[in-house]
Amino acid sequence: MAMEKKEEDVFIGSIDQGTTSTRFIIYDRHGKPIASHQVEFTQIYPQAGWVEHDPMEILATVRICMEKAVDKATAAGYNVDKGLKAIGLTNQRETTLVWSRSSGLPLYNAIVWMDARTSSICRRLEQELPGGRTHFVETAGLPISTYFSAVKLLWLLECVDAVKTAVKTGDALFGTIDSWLIWNLTGGCEGEDRHGNKVHGIHVTDCSNAARTLLLDLKTLDWHLPTLEIFGIPREILPRVISNAEVIGEIANGWPVSGVTIAGCLGDQHAAMLGQACRKGEAKSTYGTGAFILLNTGEEIVPSTHGLLSTVAFKLGPNVPTNYALEGSIAIAGAAVQWLRDSLGVIETASDIEDLANSVENTGGVYFVPAFNGLFAPWWRDDARGVLIGITRFTTKAHIARAVLESMCFQVKDVLDSMHKDAGEGEAKNEKGEFLLRVDGGATVNDLLMQIQADLLGSPVLRPADIETTALGAAYAAGLAVGIWTQEEIFSGIDSTEKPITFYPLLDEEHRKKRFDSWCKAVSRAFDLADLSF
Repeated sequence: MAMEKKEEDVFIGSIDQGTTSTRFIIYDRHGKPIASHQVEFTQIYPQAGWVEHDPMEILATVRICMEKAVDKATAAGYNVDKGLKAIGLTNQRETTLVWSRSSGLPLYNAIVWMDARTSSICRRLEQELPGGRTHFVETAGLPISTYFSAVKLLWLLECVDAVKTAVKTGDALFGTIDSWLIWNLTGGCEGEDRHGNKVHGIHVTDCSNAARTLLLDLKTLDWHLPTLEIFGIPREILPRVISNAEVIGEIANGWPVSGVTIAGCLGDQHAAMLGQACRKGEAKSTYGTGAFILLNTGEEIVPSTHGLLSTVAFKLGPNVPTNYALEGSIAIAGAAVQWLRDSLGVIETASDIEDLANSVENTGGVYFVPAFNGLFAPWWRDDARGVLIGITRFTTKAHIARAVLESMCFQVKDVLDSMHKDAGEGEAKNEKGEFLLRVDGGATVNDLLMQIQADLLGSPVLRPADIETTALGAAYAAGLAVGIWTQEEIFSGIDSTEKPITFYPLLDEEHRKKRFDSWCKAVSRAFDLADLSF
């Protein structure tokens, strides 16, 4: 029995640092979660369209989540202190910060991925650069947009004196949240390892996060020097780019899991893709604050002519081929439910929306376009703003709630339609010849949402038994790097005892088309509503 217990005491930890909360989950060797803890943190809105996070608060939530999850696992009888072999990290992408190399303190709040303050910078770049909005597509796979990190960094360089000074004196470090966390976890400005030796934070980012900055060359997976010159960004402030599954360094003293190796890092959507074990031709959609659809295109970079992004899917080791992806990013999905709850008071908890929306058979002709800070793929309109149309005296809060759910599903259909056009016949289909969408994220517990999604797509929707595939993907990457799992095990299913649930479309094609046409009309009404002088 003792030998059997020792065999089972192998665990992988996963830091999942999202837009509204942080989690730490501990998995066993079968990819099953044994303990977790989650903490929400403050959303800062200094002005209309601006969204910020306090990097120190984010750091504090990581510490709390680690402590609590380890305590829960220990209380449940697991020998985590001895058995925790590695930690993977996944994070909200594009969120941008600059901190002091010498003090370790942020020089400004983190500017969140959905922040729209850089609209004027984007317009300026479009006017100045050949090719306008598409200038960086050939190298980075991305259009000029408020979404990406480089324009946020340019705003910091132009508008924040502390950042300007630190860059001039060589004291500045730039990073997305992955870089900030890894640098602090591995020692920061003055740390100690488990033997008491002095260590300094490791300044790295993985290729999936780097691919979201506008600064990376997708082919070489290194910073593109001509692009750095355009933005006036010194290479010295940038992190080193690494793969998604490799040993990065040990966690320094002072952390709850000091001495454990950080061995995996992916942006959240790429982690979810790995957690879903998406092979070439397979797509997933993650429903969180936003919604993000990625289609694995294998080792080929597929350019989009329909408003999508070409990006990295994952690179599972320094010396293995890179998988690329087509991506469609939706800024507002679950955040619209939070808006109903927090701003309008229509529901008390996010889960209330399912029963409320289910109390009516349809939206009564109401359509909601959640363009709070513009629209991302495939529209790319930062001049768009939210609209709620089709309202009559018949309209109730239930119709609006259902329209909010439908807005998520319509946006996913927008992206998938574009994806089908770009990918051609390269998609994986089931035995019936149907394209199947894999889904994950907190909102997918809503059965009504999943059924609406299948109905509007006209395709089956597959929900895994464990919907938190973002954290699982980070754990897979770390476990792969330290030899807990092989790629073959990950992609064939580490544990097949729990079966997924498939939602099949029930809506006929005629009604599906009519509703989608009405949605497109609603989207067009959202354009050109931003007050740029605000």
